[in-house]
Amino acid sequence: MDYATVRAIAEDLETYAERLEGTWRVEIGPSGPVLAMTAPSKRREGTVRRIRKQVESQLPATHPGFTCVNGPLVEHAARGRLRRPDAVVIPEAALDEDGLAVEAERVLAAVEITSPGGSGDAHAERLADYPAMGIPHYMIVDPRTGTIEVHSEPCRGRYSSKEPYIFGDSVPFGAWTVETSEFRRYGRDG
Repeated sequence: MDYATVRAIAEDLETYAERLEGTWRVEIGPSGPVLAMTAPSKRREGTVRRIRKQVESQLPATHPGFTCVNGPLVEHAARGRLRRPDAVVIPEAALDEDGLAVEAERVLAAVEITSPGGSGDAHAERLADYPAMGIPHYMIVDPRTGTIEVHSEPCRGRYSSKEPYIFGDSVPFGAWTVETSEFRRYGRDG
């Protein structure tokens, strides 16, 4: 099946999902279109918000005209992938364009937060897709364990650099720094 057909199926699923109760996510992965219900926790959303605010505040100095937002789909038609990271750094002008997706080559960074019930391999497909899509920086935050991974330097379909951190660290992420002292683990107070 060609990508245009797969993309049309994904768009039909997106339209269908809009009529369903709850929050749904449509993506195109290695096995084709996927429709999945999401139930983001408050703590997870708080972590996404903290990262977005910090990166957003640094963008005028490092990448004028860019913004850090959550929501837009990221597409790489040649690879046949359509992904929705928890947050992305993209040109602000992309938010005024028609369509559902931003082309992957315009994305400077992607951020994913592991869900409370997520599996240990939840990001394995994205760790293959994002560097192949040319996304220079990818951060995975896992509030289950209080750990962070920063991946960079895409080369031959994989990231050649992986740096581990823990909650409380000052985390270099591309041209930015993310302070994680206020990040909270799932199931723990304070």
